[in-house]
Amino acid sequence: MSGQFGLLKQKRFAPLFVTQFLGAFNDNLFKNALIVLLTFHAAQWTAIKPELLGSVAAGIFILPFFLFSATAGQLADKYDKARLSRLVKVLEMLIMVIAAAGFFLHSFPALMAALFLLGLHSTLFGPVKYAILPQHLRTDELVGGNALIEAGTFIAILVGTLAGGLLAGSVEHPAWIAAGGFVVAAAGYLTSRGIPPAPAPVPELSINLNPLSETWRNIAFARGNRTVFLSILGISWFWLYGALFLAQFPAYAKDVLGGGETMVTVLLAIFTVGIGIGSLLCERMSGKRVEIGLVPFGSIGLTLFGIDLYFASPVGLAATVPHGLVELLGHAAVWRVLFDLMMLGVFGGFFIVPLYALVQTRSEASHRARVIAANNIVNALFMVIGALGAVALLDAGLSIPALFGVAALLNALVAIYIYKLVPEFLLRFIAWLLVKAAYRLRCAGLEHIPEEGPALLVANHVSFVDTVILMGAVQRPIRFVIDQRFFDKPLIGFMLRHGGAIPMASAKEDPARMEEAFATVSQALKNGELVAIFPEGGISPDGELQPFRPGIDRILAADPVPVVPLALSGLWGSFFSRIDGAAMQRPFRRGFFAPIELRAGLPVDPAAATPEALRVQVSELRGERK
Repeated sequence: MSGQFGLLKQKRFAPLFVTQFLGAFNDNLFKNALIVLLTFHAAQWTAIKPELLGSVAAGIFILPFFLFSATAGQLADKYDKARLSRLVKVLEMLIMVIAAAGFFLHSFPALMAALFLLGLHSTLFGPVKYAILPQHLRTDELVGGNALIEAGTFIAILVGTLAGGLLAGSVEHPAWIAAGGFVVAAAGYLTSRGIPPAPAPVPELSINLNPLSETWRNIAFARGNRTVFLSILGISWFWLYGALFLAQFPAYAKDVLGGGETMVTVLLAIFTVGIGIGSLLCERMSGKRVEIGLVPFGSIGLTLFGIDLYFASPVGLAATVPHGLVELLGHAAVWRVLFDLMMLGVFGGFFIVPLYALVQTRSEASHRARVIAANNIVNALFMVIGALGAVALLDAGLSIPALFGVAALLNALVAIYIYKLVPEFLLRFIAWLLVKAAYRLRCAGLEHIPEEGPALLVANHVSFVDTVILMGAVQRPIRFVIDQRFFDKPLIGFMLRHGGAIPMASAKEDPARMEEAFATVSQALKNGELVAIFPEGGISPDGELQPFRPGIDRILAADPVPVVPLALSGLWGSFFSRIDGAAMQRPFRRGFFAPIELRAGLPVDPAAATPEALRVQVSELRGERK
């Protein structure tokens, strides 16, 4: 994982990371210190009941996300994001001055105004910190950068929450809370000055101050790419799911585990550290690529460990006097609870980091910040809906462990719904799982495959899983042209049908199907998609390259697009090859983690891309190893 941690030494990332860390830390320091102070001394400040103050404060903090996210997205697309980050830090310092005045004047409205403005501070900074990453990081650094941002954010939330509680209970005058917040904000301003320039993608943008119309417009931008919009829904669901658990930790520690404040801290710390670990593991597990195959893997873990938390929650432990932390850790059931919470965090990291990276890479640069603003709006909406739903279920008599179990089952339903609408997530998961479980794949030259626009990929055909390996290795979705008989194979057929593969038949078998296939290929290339063909016409019977068929000429005559030669090696002799005449006859014949390679050559001009020339290039890329 040295790659992603190496970013912390880079000026193009480190100042942003520290700035956002300090901002998240300060938000939670002030918010929690204020809640603790008002809860224990409510009569001195307001007539609102202490048990309602937490909800009131949370509502005031989240309100700016609804009101100003649309404007924040416009600002981040119109102005230099580095400059905006510095202005946001200046605002944060001014907010702490207002908070100090509220403490000195004993003014509850002034303190709520400061809390509202801190929510505004986070609203303005959100689109900046996520939209700036693709400007300063390479594509192969985006997963690592997002992982560090997510891990840092959750650790800042944890440390800020703990520091806020300690500060509220230890200072002689509450104004010291604001003083501490001002120091943190000033430190954030100093680090923000080191953020490199990030020029505005749309400097001529006209700002629309109507939050309703602009919010709808931002959501329309996000909906323009179905995968991006459903990724936003997935991110928002995670925030609902995670916020539901976090909100119930105090009551769960007290009423289920029979612990006190220390146990609440332990639960929060375990969950937060889990998210940090899962986030940081994403880069290693995805090979520094935006691997959306990790998303279904994450959703599976979120469901399984959420359900296990329901069954692991002890019964009767809280019936006696409150237990100390050491005493609680003497119970095996408590360790199982902590393990479940840790794994919920880990799989949450697997789930959310690729989704953020996917939104960044597949959103148009001209309105990327506004898409992220739409994400923040939907996030806030989901968290409010989740909080209201949890209150309704608990009021109806549902226990907290049962609430966790219901949320886990709903997580499974949401995941199935999203993966049904966008099969790419599930297909990439199957491809990722196969490549990780059965092979050790080494790739070279994949940067020659264009990141956007049409191209024809031409590869040798060695095994039944060539399509799966290419699907898992190439970041962009691929339309494969495949012999129609493969669509009858159980697993491969499922992946081909749901992956948009194009069934091809020979002129002897089904001339109408053949013509339909060529028409579909032409339309896909006109739409700017990647199309892959195996011009040998079938899986190699001996591992050697067969003659390339002339279908390439027909495709390029209709649509002269760049051609990228690909070569697979190391698959001959595997379970999925025809080494003994029939494939899939001897399981584990090559063992686990057999080394295989995928090499991509330089794009070939369509005028020079004859079947014979492409066959020579694929052969040279493959080398002697079949």
